[in-house]
Amino acid sequence: MENTNTRSIYAHVIIKLLQGPVYADEKNLWRDLQSWQTSIQEYFTKIGIQLLINEADGYARIVQPEADDSDENPLPRLMRKQTMNYETTLLCVILRETLEEFDIKTEGTKLFLTQKDIKERIELFYKEQTNRSKLWKELATPINTLKNIGILKLTREDPVNRDNNQYEVKRIIKSLVDNDKMEQIRNKLKTYVDTIQQQ
Repeated sequence: MENTNTRSIYAHVIIKLLQGPVYADEKNLWRDLQSWQTSIQEYFTKIGIQLLINEADGYARIVQPEADDSDENPLPRLMRKQTMNYETTLLCVILRETLEEFDIKTEGTKLFLTQKDIKERIELFYKEQTNRSKLWKELATPINTLKNIGILKLTREDPVNRDNNQYEVKRIIKSLVDNDKMEQIRNKLKTYVDTIQQQ
């Protein structure tokens, strides 16, 4: 049986995973995650949580499987699903597609975009300038949402001109928005695009 001292060695990794994804560039955390991977997996298994580690893309996260309909005593939800509005969903799809293009065209491992880059990609979905201007003013909201769930990471901040703010698109987006989910989102977005463009 583990003693408290042994458990405390990797407790910080467990707490970090409960807060959100852990990335390979968080070198100390990533090292401890790898060192205590088996024990950490066992801990989460006991409470019905799965630990997913993607060595190739350099991230780890936890997921809570959906309860089976036949389960008479399902576990309470530790991780609540986050509903994204149209703008955030659209941005998520654009970032996912941009990462795919980046992987095809370059040999780099990290995709960086400025806020100006993001504007140029998302404005294609807005026909009228008034809608574009409104979107640009409110762009901080979807960006902050994706920062909070670990898809975007602010790597350079310009307090004078936010267009120069630079973000890294984290590769966990490939797990959160896989090809099947991409197609589902695209189909849902089609029902909104015409309405938005006509406004």
